[in-house]
Amino acid sequence: MSQIFNPYLPSYEYIPDGEPHVFGDRVYVYGSHDKFNGKYFCMNDYVCWSAPVDDLKQWRYEGVIWRSSDDPTEVNCLLKQMYAPDVVKGKDGRYYLYYFMGNHGTIGVAVCDTPAGKYTYHGRVRYSNGTVLGRGREKNMVQFDPGVFADDDGRVYLYTGMAPKGATIFTGMKAPNKDGAMAVELQDDMLTVIEPLKTVAKAVHGSKGTPYEGHEFFEASSMRKFNGKYYFIYSSVKGHELCYAIGDSPLGEFEYKGTLVSIGDVGISEKPLNYLGNTHGSVEYINGKYYVFYHRQTNRHCHSRQACAEEITMNEDGTFNQAEITSCGLNGGPLEGKGEYEARIACHLMSRKGVKFYTVKTPKGVHPYFTQSGEDREENGDQYIANFSHGAVAGFKYFDFKDASGISVKVRGKADGVMTVTDGLGGETVARIKVKGDGEKTYADGLKISDGVRALYFKFEGKGKFDFISFTLE
Repeated sequence: MSQIFNPYLPSYEYIPDGEPHVFGDRVYVYGSHDKFNGKYFCMNDYVCWSAPVDDLKQWRYEGVIWRSSDDPTEVNCLLKQMYAPDVVKGKDGRYYLYYFMGNHGTIGVAVCDTPAGKYTYHGRVRYSNGTVLGRGREKNMVQFDPGVFADDDGRVYLYTGMAPKGATIFTGMKAPNKDGAMAVELQDDMLTVIEPLKTVAKAVHGSKGTPYEGHEFFEASSMRKFNGKYYFIYSSVKGHELCYAIGDSPLGEFEYKGTLVSIGDVGISEKPLNYLGNTHGSVEYINGKYYVFYHRQTNRHCHSRQACAEEITMNEDGTFNQAEITSCGLNGGPLEGKGEYEARIACHLMSRKGVKFYTVKTPKGVHPYFTQSGEDREENGDQYIANFSHGAVAGFKYFDFKDASGISVKVRGKADGVMTVTDGLGGETVARIKVKGDGEKTYADGLKISDGVRALYFKFEGKGKFDFISFTLE
């Protein structure tokens, strides 16, 4: 039985900021590309993955589509990090990649005849007088995280900007926080803006007393159109959530409507149930269903992020219900209640002291975390949960159980205690697995769980710590 999990790409792949687009009979995901254990965001070149619209379990690696060295512009920074991109199909039938690199402060454009071929440099987004957008006009906010959208009439719109809570310096440039997201229409050359530029979503400044308050725009602009309405999707100042606003025009106004997903299930739960950090993504309608794409954090910092996705429900009034983060994601339903599952597919992870918001580096202490052995690589991933110690909890949702009889865990380390398994967070105990020893071993117990769709939560109580590698259901 073919199954897929979250993260939905191979365990060695670190693709954050995913923008899903259906072109023809495939969905393509365009994102930035983190390096495992990288010191900075987005250190690797852009790659693309795609899947058939009618089988989201079969993802195919399309290869490198754009390298930082392909950009001919002098970028004054040590590392030419390539932040979140987006792709749109132009009136001419070609595909246009919009990107922001290093601290150049401008948006580059590359073009290709196919969605996932080798893109070639096209130019810089600019004004009609030739001045590059982001240069020469003090009132412009910093260009960042370009989102691009083609309406049904072929007109193309660009969304960009960053608006943190307070004064900040980002990649060497001042980022004013008095504005929100910026939007502008592009001419047919896909480079020249049609003025004026408009602010379409509120930042912290000026949001008090509005529906945006507490969920103001920070970054990660993305636009979608569903059922004649325009959905502006963005990452809020909270960082861990994707929010959305709805309007009647691609240039707004947009009315704030709510949260699409939080990587800690904040909003569904009163407290975060997973380690937090920034997230970025969008919603795409694929083969009759809506899906929200986002990313999670790994390795105790914010520089090694992985692509996840969930089905999301739209209500009759066009609003979305907040998606619950799960281990089964794009599987089309719960995972089979039999077989071996890697611990890396946990959707909830926390320590006895709760969770942290990942920044540059979170001290190890009591905190478990997703990681892998070795360096950044393109094959043979072996991701696992490290530093699983007293009070650590890993949650997996969901499985369809039928006549379950046993469960075992594979761990590596030195520990002495009990792994208690419940059928939900704070649910009924369905197994108690004794863990005692050193090295890599498998420990087992009977599994007393009712038939049906259920979650599994593993909590260790005892001495020592270990790597949680996998578990097997019988």
